[in-house]
Amino acid sequence: MQDISKTAAVIAGLACAIVPAAAAAFDKIDTREEFVEAIQGKDLKITGISVNVTPAGQIKGRAFGIRVQGEWEWQDGYFCRSLFWGRQDLGPNCQEVKIDGDTIRFTSDRGAGEFADLTMR
Repeated sequence: MQDISKTAAVIAGLACAIVPAAAAAFDKIDTREEFVEAIQGKDLKITGISVNVTPAGQIKGRAFGIRVQGEWEWQDGYFCRSLFWGRQDLGPNCQEVKIDGDTIRFTSDRGAGEFADLTMR
């Protein structure tokens, strides 16, 4: 049962589940250059999850003690990623990206899905 709960939490955090957030004025990131400038040299964190998204297109980190790895590219104004949590393939997803200070918001399904707010440190 504990493994199922952890799996659900990881999928929620990494596949962009709804995370309670205070009302904020997020600015949309439209270009790869803006995105790289925002994330370069920083880890993206939410409870139990810490990942690094590199300018070279790699995603690596840990979620609840299990390795996270994947790749990303910028397509038509969206962050498009493929991701694994351990051996579990979380699949591809293109996400809208917005930023407010040190908070970055990823909204799944090209901005039409659920979102996750991560802190950049």
